[in-house]
Amino acid sequence: MIKIFNNKSINYKAAKLLKYRQNRSFATKNEVVTSADVVIIGGGIAGCNTLYQLTKRGVNAVLLERAKITSGTTWHTAGKFIRLVWSLRPCDLEVRLLQDSRAVYNGLEKETGDYAGWINNGGLFISRSTVRTQEYMRLHTLGKAMGIPSQVLDPNEAQKLFPLLDPSVFKMALYSPEDGTIDPAMACSALLKAATNNGGKVYEDCPILDIHYAHNLLGNKEVTAVHTDKGIIKTKCVVNCGGAWGPRVARFAGVPSLPIVPFKHAYVVCDGTPEVRGAPNIRDHDVNLYIKIQGESCHVGGYEPNPHMLDQVPDNLQFHLYDLDWDVFGVHMNSATTLCPKLSTVGVKSTVCGPESFTPDQKPLLGEDPNVFGLYHNCGYNSAGMMFSAGCAIQMAEWIVTGRPKYNMFTFDVRRFTPAQLSRPHWVRECSHESHDALHQDLVDDGAVMQARAGWERPGFYMPGEKIRVQQYDWGGTQDYPRNLDQRYEHVLQGDYTFDFSKHHQLIGEEALSCRNAAALFNMSYYGKFYLTGPDAQRTAHLAFTAHLTKKDDRVVYSLLLNDKGGVEADVTVSILDGGSGQLHEPIFKGRGYYVVSSGFSANHTLAHLRRIIQTHKLRATITDVTKQLCILSVQGPDSQRILQRYTDAGLSNDAFPVNTHRSINVSKAPFSPDNKRYKCRALRVGWSGELGWELHVPSSHAIQIYQALRTAKGLRNAGWRALTSLSAEKGYHLWNADLRSDDNPIEANLGFACRKDGEYIGNEHVTKARINGVTKKYAYFTLDDKVALFGQEGIFRNGEPVGYLRRGDYAYYLDKPIGIGYVSNRGSEVTKTFLKEGNYEIEVMGKKYKATLHLRSPFDPTGQRLLGNYGEQGMDENTHEPHAGQNERAGGSE
Repeated sequence: MIKIFNNKSINYKAAKLLKYRQNRSFATKNEVVTSADVVIIGGGIAGCNTLYQLTKRGVNAVLLERAKITSGTTWHTAGKFIRLVWSLRPCDLEVRLLQDSRAVYNGLEKETGDYAGWINNGGLFISRSTVRTQEYMRLHTLGKAMGIPSQVLDPNEAQKLFPLLDPSVFKMALYSPEDGTIDPAMACSALLKAATNNGGKVYEDCPILDIHYAHNLLGNKEVTAVHTDKGIIKTKCVVNCGGAWGPRVARFAGVPSLPIVPFKHAYVVCDGTPEVRGAPNIRDHDVNLYIKIQGESCHVGGYEPNPHMLDQVPDNLQFHLYDLDWDVFGVHMNSATTLCPKLSTVGVKSTVCGPESFTPDQKPLLGEDPNVFGLYHNCGYNSAGMMFSAGCAIQMAEWIVTGRPKYNMFTFDVRRFTPAQLSRPHWVRECSHESHDALHQDLVDDGAVMQARAGWERPGFYMPGEKIRVQQYDWGGTQDYPRNLDQRYEHVLQGDYTFDFSKHHQLIGEEALSCRNAAALFNMSYYGKFYLTGPDAQRTAHLAFTAHLTKKDDRVVYSLLLNDKGGVEADVTVSILDGGSGQLHEPIFKGRGYYVVSSGFSANHTLAHLRRIIQTHKLRATITDVTKQLCILSVQGPDSQRILQRYTDAGLSNDAFPVNTHRSINVSKAPFSPDNKRYKCRALRVGWSGELGWELHVPSSHAIQIYQALRTAKGLRNAGWRALTSLSAEKGYHLWNADLRSDDNPIEANLGFACRKDGEYIGNEHVTKARINGVTKKYAYFTLDDKVALFGQEGIFRNGEPVGYLRRGDYAYYLDKPIGIGYVSNRGSEVTKTFLKEGNYEIEVMGKKYKATLHLRSPFDPTGQRLLGNYGEQGMDENTHEPHAGQNERAGGSE
């Protein structure tokens, strides 16, 4: 049913759209098929794009729409309404996806003979502030590195492209000629025509009643069928393209919740102004405004700080619009008339206010659900479905057909959210408080400034003498919430609101140098911690881990986990175990087992990847997640051995406790005290800082006691994650999802040493091929003499030509230089050491190039002597032998 709107223009367009759909329907009229390779639920732009891409690959796929195609959130951008498609975004993944989306929309007319509604009228980003100008210059630089054209314009030049602009209101503009708009109804129609020509089937007026699943022999859930009111379709793969209704679709499959909240999103259609015909679209991020152009009409919209949030969207809501709340929306009209004064004299033809789905981090939800094999999600587009869904559908099809996408999709992957996050509706709504480890309150009392990561709060850095607590989320004083009286945490965060060095740069540097010159204590408790056990644990490890796992049960091995395409899905440390006493840090089990530690940022992703391997190969192995049950206190630095030795009777010398080994040790509460109680924990002689050090993996029940003892040690300073990230980058260790990703081969990343040459691990054939044939991109390390802040995504130039962009940027406090890590390419040809060494390099930062020095490895302690405690200049030599390659190159992320 179509809701009858008060606005006659909207009534007309809705009726016209429905008539258009009826005349151009590609729906199958007969009963639903009895089986399919893939069943797609949802007939919006995401579902249509997914069907199109799957059928192009020969997949027997069907699409189910409970009402009519585009009748959900897609429709209110359809008919006479259009959707923006930009070219430049702040990260390389999104730029690539937008390139792919534009290519799909551009090619549909040639493929189907039908116009798909694509208009290439360009786009203007408007900057009203210095910081925004810097951000746009970063986009301009990334665009050059990735082949996306853009031009920096002064206000008068921008006005020539968009005559309504007032040049006195803004500082500059960034023009992107490849931007444009797309008509959703036409695009969906063309996509479905192509898909049905390829054998796909579309069923309208076909609501689902249930998604059937069964438990396999390993106890895991697997999709088996979709139950509709027209029959049951047997399938092993379902794609949830339900948009704002995505959480409801997930619940059919036993998934209790998805982090999606529907908001009311609005825009208005203005009367005609002939001057804007052919003009580019406008995006003004400083005031959250956009103006899209169709013919001679301006469509004005934006994103409010106090939007109307919906508890849920009813199932029977089709072709629906809400009344526009001018008290909320008025801020956008004020911004638009300030930027374009003539709009204050132009009438409003119609208003549009419909539901859109939003996620806590404003990224879509894609990929296989970690709890139900065969259930994929493709929803939660944050009002950017037209922009991203075509590119994302390519990756979704690759995901389903080959097991993994071609691109590194982690920032869109549903597995980036932890189960705890998914089960907390208030967090999804507010995106506020995170999980706390056992040490949280003690760390805050000692001055920790917490930062959120992967569902946890961890110390970013310390402000000794301060207690900076994260306050209850107050919605910025909107939604009828009173503003917090204590705003110190917000003021501290504002110190990072810059594209220059943080206001806390010196404080972070002091923490980093305390680790380099003395000792630092890091809380790494949010790292993922798993036990891999069971009859097939060794077989699982043989398939999953690239490194050679020795028979010795005291080794800690750095290893990668690859996908079937040879891309790196995770990097971990693996401690080899042979059972224990039954405590948390040394459980009892039969046979060989493994203690796996991953970065906390990707812990859920790593866990899901291991479980997928067990599921695919039907292995009798169990993964037990003990992340919350164990804390990690890491003591790192030249003085770490001297300090830690006071708290344990275990030998800590190179002979007694070699690098990359682990053992259970006793740690005393406080040396020489009357109640010198001892606690057992697992100690690993590893460290992300590149210094001598140990990690203490402590049961949470007595983590506080051990922390309180260590914090009193003379010369040991608390340090946060910002310092540890800098230290790991300075050493040249890899950070997963930044300079090491699922679209990087280990040989490209200089991690061949972590891959055994005689192994049958997953992805090994791609590693072997890269070893023999060479690679077309190569990991490189850059230092700059100029003191300029690097964040990643800056362009890399070799002999004046763009050859890549930085994946990560930081500051090396010991080297006292900015550092950048990225991959250098050679226009599709092999990248050799000679090619790398012979070039003259520059890094472009916000439009300005700085001379850079390329290093094949970090110049900081290249032979790994500091890991062994060989600090010759400090008179602390213990051994002088060279470490083996794994110790030399021990890599890993600090996130």
